[in-house]
Amino acid sequence: MKRRLLDYLACPSCGASIRLRSVSEEDGIEIISGELECAACLKGFAVRGGVPRFADLALIGEGKQATAENFGWSWQEFSHEDEKYGDELLGWIAPVRPEFFPGKVVLEGGCGKGRHTHRIARWGARDIVAVDLSEAVDLAFAATRGIENAHVIQADIYHLPLRAVFDYAFSLGVLHHLPDPRAGFKSLVAKVKPGGDVSAWIYGAENNGWIVRCVNPVREYVTSRMNPRFLFHLSKFPAAIMYAVTKLFYGPLNRSSHGAAIARHLFYNDYLSFVSAFNWREQHSIVFDHLVAPTTFYIPRAEFESWWQEVGAEEVIIGWHNKNSWRGYGKLRGAS
Repeated sequence: MKRRLLDYLACPSCGASIRLRSVSEEDGIEIISGELECAACLKGFAVRGGVPRFADLALIGEGKQATAENFGWSWQEFSHEDEKYGDELLGWIAPVRPEFFPGKVVLEGGCGKGRHTHRIARWGARDIVAVDLSEAVDLAFAATRGIENAHVIQADIYHLPLRAVFDYAFSLGVLHHLPDPRAGFKSLVAKVKPGGDVSAWIYGAENNGWIVRCVNPVREYVTSRMNPRFLFHLSKFPAAIMYAVTKLFYGPLNRSSHGAAIARHLFYNDYLSFVSAFNWREQHSIVFDHLVAPTTFYIPRAEFESWWQEVGAEEVIIGWHNKNSWRGYGKLRGAS
């Protein structure tokens, strides 16, 4: 962690400021190991592997623990980088663009391996604080190590150890895996200052009925309970089918002026056409992630819209993404 991260931290128990109690190891601008403490209640928090640890997986609820452990394993196995991640990120946070970020203090709710974190840091954010509950924070730290304006912490999104000072917060593909997605959204928004901006991307209920009926029961009762290493190899079979179909049919048809008219009528065309651009490793990771999650909600647009109404967001834009998910953007009311 960098010392400037202290400007954003607050005790998750009492809300008081966090200070540096001791440093055991440093490497340039990074504190690799040490101890933090609350200035009021004196509760201590370890810095280990360059990451402040505000959550203990052994002490959280069973459902959240299983989700964190399964996705932590996934991120560590699929630690690759893909040149298309930047465009993918912009598709999820539209209408936000790279020119939005210079000078902004940004909060990322659920960072995984940090693939978005370092991009937004490079796009000029004053600081980005990336949060994840899983051990993937170690990968995120490795991806951002030495980047002065990028920070990674391990914490529960329901109990964020942060002050309400952020200009922008976003969460992509995380909220629908929480036991209570709405509460996770509200917790994230609570750290954004008046007049700030928020983005979120979640799985939609619309057009995903076949997944809810056919895939969800298998995921919930079978695959999410498997040994992740075994599931990693087992998931290669459905991934191979998707890879062949997208590379041989959906991709070529959608790139052809004549084939595009036909492709519009194909099953799940918008999403599978989008996926066709990714390589085998990325497509395998997509299939694995859908099978490994202990908890997944598919959220109707009307419910998603109500989240934004509940937090008092204005200028809200809800967009259909690949006709199987919803992306949302809104601005919080300014200080009265």
